[in-house]
Amino acid sequence: MTVVAVTPAYWDDACRHLVRRDRVMKKLIPQFGEARLQSRGDAFTTLARSIVGQQISVKAAQSVWDRFAALVGGASHRLAPADVLQFECASLRSAGLSVRKAEYLLDLARHFATEQVHVAQWTEMDDEAIIDELVAIRGIGRWTAEMFLIFHLMRPNVLPLDDVGLIKGISQHYFSGEPVSRAEARELGEGWAPYRSVATWYLWRSLDPLPVEY
Repeated sequence: MTVVAVTPAYWDDACRHLVRRDRVMKKLIPQFGEARLQSRGDAFTTLARSIVGQQISVKAAQSVWDRFAALVGGASHRLAPADVLQFECASLRSAGLSVRKAEYLLDLARHFATEQVHVAQWTEMDDEAIIDELVAIRGIGRWTAEMFLIFHLMRPNVLPLDDVGLIKGISQHYFSGEPVSRAEARELGEGWAPYRSVATWYLWRSLDPLPVEY
């Protein structure tokens, strides 16, 4: 089954806004033509993949994910919490998961199955309220929650200050390669509002020509 990629409706407006207001964005954005942020999959699967991929290479993460999806009996692009909850931690480990990641995946599945995360209400909730819900799940920290806001919910104004790539991009393009503090990055990011996610995405692209996906 083909998973359709969704592009934010605000993207073109955001690019025009950033080009008008920021000298670096004025140079960067045209370099990447029609490239856009894209969202795929559903919330549970996206978060499960983020847990599986923690601290291992992209290639290794894909291998473990494929084995995990095959084990629980779901399609690799869309798993259901119930698929995961039919297994014990020890059984999940046979897919190549560590004990900790298996526990995290079970906790994630329980949060979704018992509606401790309010997926249907997320469109009405602000970014921080969603982050608070997500970081209550074992294995999901603020950075993972912010990546979820950008890549899955496509929120336009997220500034992930814990992201190494963002800080590196700011250093390279705005500070001549000099170290950048969180306070400096935050102050710079205020000038990108209300489209800080978009500016962040283009800084990532400037470091790696391949589109960033999550």
